[in-house]
Amino acid sequence: MSEREAVEALRTLGLSNYEAQVFVALQQLGSGTAQEVSELSEVPRSQVYGAADNLAEQGLVEIVRSSPKAYRPVELSTARALLTERLEREASRAFDRLESIRATETGHAGGQDVSTLRGRQPIDDRITALVRSAENTVVFVSPTTGATTADIADALRAVGADGADVTVVTADRSLEESFADDHVTVFVMSEDNPADFAGRALMVDDRTVLLAAETDDVPVQEEALWTGDSSIGRILAAFMRSGMESGRDRHEK
Repeated sequence: MSEREAVEALRTLGLSNYEAQVFVALQQLGSGTAQEVSELSEVPRSQVYGAADNLAEQGLVEIVRSSPKAYRPVELSTARALLTERLEREASRAFDRLESIRATETGHAGGQDVSTLRGRQPIDDRITALVRSAENTVVFVSPTTGATTADIADALRAVGADGADVTVVTADRSLEESFADDHVTVFVMSEDNPADFAGRALMVDDRTVLLAAETDDVPVQEEALWTGDSSIGRILAAFMRSGMESGRDRHEK
């Protein structure tokens, strides 16, 4: 990793630009005065004092009481622990605050809009939330067992136990075993040809639909669009149900 990359990484962990540059310079020097740090890092000497003192307040730098005053970095293991703890603390504070001000899930899921998501975890979380909102029916297209996470499976079982009609459409017969003891119907449409499935899909209560597919990116990503209780959702739901019934008929012939 270059010096510039190290500085950028430290900035990501919460240090200012000058603090990061001073800290990197001190790693190279072992111990140094403001003048020495300035010459190595190109941080103005007048700014080194403030940055180094800030680092000392954070426990990342020791002040050597010499003449002139010098600075020495703490062990890297100590710095790693301090910055990690700080990052986790700030993340916790930020998300606690966001949790207190965000709109409710029910309010967000309604409306006439179409939303897009990118990334496996956000899509997994959205599928789980939409399944848990079901009142009457759920159809989840899961090409393989791996497309159904533990959280999604738990949500399917829960709404099925509450009385919703839950169907999982798949090309992987092992999902039948996963839901053998649950109120979930597993329909294997084409176990010999998983390529029939473009990706994952979800239909909730014949009005909410989520469609997800892998991208051509390297590494491969997953993208999805979903719409709640809307005219678009009801149209897509009708197409999904029609396609499922058509596939069922072809499979049974």
